[in-house]
Amino acid sequence: MSNKKIGLLSLTALVLSSMIGSGIFSLPQNMAAVAGAEAISIGWLITGVGIIFLGLSFFFISRLRPELDGGIYTYAREGFGDLMGFMSAWGYWLCATIGIVGYLTVAFEGLGVFTDNENSVIFGQGNTLAAFIGSSIIVWLVHALIAGGIKEAASVNLVATFVKVAPLVLFIGLGLWYFDVGVFNSDLKATALNNSVGDQVKDTMLITLWVFTGVEGASVLSAHAKKRSDVGLATVLGIVLALVLYVAITILALGILPRESIAAMANPSMGPLLDAMMGPTGKVIITACLIISVLASYISWTMYSAEVPYLGSKNGAFPKILDKVNANGTPINSLWFTGLVVQFCLILVFTFEQSYNNLLLISTSMILIPYFLIGAYLFKLAIQTNAAWYIKLTGFIASLYGLWIVYAAGLEYLLLSVVLYVPGILLFLYSNKKFHGKVKLNNPEKGILMVILAIFIYAIYRLPELLAS
Repeated sequence: MSNKKIGLLSLTALVLSSMIGSGIFSLPQNMAAVAGAEAISIGWLITGVGIIFLGLSFFFISRLRPELDGGIYTYAREGFGDLMGFMSAWGYWLCATIGIVGYLTVAFEGLGVFTDNENSVIFGQGNTLAAFIGSSIIVWLVHALIAGGIKEAASVNLVATFVKVAPLVLFIGLGLWYFDVGVFNSDLKATALNNSVGDQVKDTMLITLWVFTGVEGASVLSAHAKKRSDVGLATVLGIVLALVLYVAITILALGILPRESIAAMANPSMGPLLDAMMGPTGKVIITACLIISVLASYISWTMYSAEVPYLGSKNGAFPKILDKVNANGTPINSLWFTGLVVQFCLILVFTFEQSYNNLLLISTSMILIPYFLIGAYLFKLAIQTNAAWYIKLTGFIASLYGLWIVYAAGLEYLLLSVVLYVPGILLFLYSNKKFHGKVKLNNPEKGILMVILAIFIYAIYRLPELLAS
């Protein structure tokens, strides 16, 4: 049996590993394609401030309410009721579960660099039969690892995190050596994009948010922490480390090659950039580390995806059957549930790749509301408990940042996310009735449901247009 708890170092590694998946290896191209150095710098400044205050929100909530486990779900439920708690949990779980399928496809697409050629395609873009079989094997190997104990899975993730960070440090070191101020200053405003600096900043927002998704990892697994006080600290440490890596990589890249050259690169764009500095081995190093990185992220995200429905089932938000822990302290039925959904998505990748890509695009937007609710809950809690002024300020700024990223995402993303929230609400109503003997909703929650239903009808009406845009 394994009921060991997770220490500060492993918790921090989980947060860092969750955020550093495949996105960082493509970050130079993703950012250069939509903005110049000036807008990218402003974008990172806004995101850096916002995400640090979001991380501090987790920190302060863990201090004000140390008895609360589960992070995203529990905080939203405590602050705004069962329905909003479920919506936060459902949005987060669906985003995480569908999103981690992308880690598997990226890993096997990376393997294709070493195995595929013009005459023989084995793994392709991660959607071939060989990739499907390989991905399916990994799903159930990770399932077995986590079923053996959260502590053991976290330890494996800790080792993999050190491996994935090493090439990033190498890139930053070489970038500092080869950095050319003239190249960096040659296209500060990216005039070729025909966008104002303000529009460019807005275009960077979703990119910078996505690479920070996972900031909540320590709080989601707070029940497994050795010390509750480690949860908030691990969150802040993980954010600071990730922010330093992200800013350094994107800014230094613009001093190595011109922005337009980086924007035209195939991803993972860190590979050709490393090639430019150290020769043709760069792509091999980056691809190998990319594979390790996304598989490590897959482990941590699978733990989160299993934990959230388990916690929700205890309060009637998810079906009661998910409220079961095995001898090793793992929420086993919820883990099975997550594994089966991932396996189903892999089938979609193999058979209907375009449909899966659309679904992934929609589901990713579902993280916006859960993040907003974290800051809003801290602000509410700080006022209720008459906490120190800086705690109130933290909740207020985190809430503003949450609203800003919702605005930056645009109306289309919100409408598309509502389409996936409604099936979840049906599951909530069923679970709620089974748990309480009847559907238990207060008047504000009924009002929220009516608003969501109206938006859902409008979103369905506009769905073909939204998917085409």
